[in-house]
Amino acid sequence: MSNLKIHGLLAEFADPHALINAAKAVRDAGYKTFDCHSPFPVHGMDQAMGMKRSSIGFIVAVFAFLGAVIGLGLQGWASTAAYPLVISGKPLFSWQAYIIITFALFVLFGAISAVLGMLRLNKLPRLHHPVFYSDRFKSASDDGFFVSIEASDTQFDAALTKTFLESIGGKNVEVLEGE
Repeated sequence: MSNLKIHGLLAEFADPHALINAAKAVRDAGYKTFDCHSPFPVHGMDQAMGMKRSSIGFIVAVFAFLGAVIGLGLQGWASTAAYPLVISGKPLFSWQAYIIITFALFVLFGAISAVLGMLRLNKLPRLHHPVFYSDRFKSASDDGFFVSIEASDTQFDAALTKTFLESIGGKNVEVLEGE
């Protein structure tokens, strides 16, 4: 008796077209926790998997705007409230001089939020994924096309899911077991 935990199933497909058809079938069967693996980007895979549009653009826009407001506000506060000095007859709030720092903080906050948002939305860092238990998965970076369904999916049943993957054209369906 092995003490290894079942993490999911991995099935290999012949080509990108078969992978897209498999992704549609898995999505239509009601699985939610699955992924498709390919050595190159496959056009239309997001739609085939039923993925929603990423919210990273909204996150970046909010934080970039926040950075611009902070940059402009800090400079405005410093020149009008903290150190109100009239130099050469210029007004206290001379916004034209503040554009450079405002833009720099706009870009800085946007870039940092893009990186942190991407890490959070992709659930990274994840140092090890169950598909790495498979020896066949090494070909995913060369010429392999795979669908993996994780055991955490509410519909997952090892025997039924294996039969389903074989019925949609999956070859070499294997159970991903590990610690």
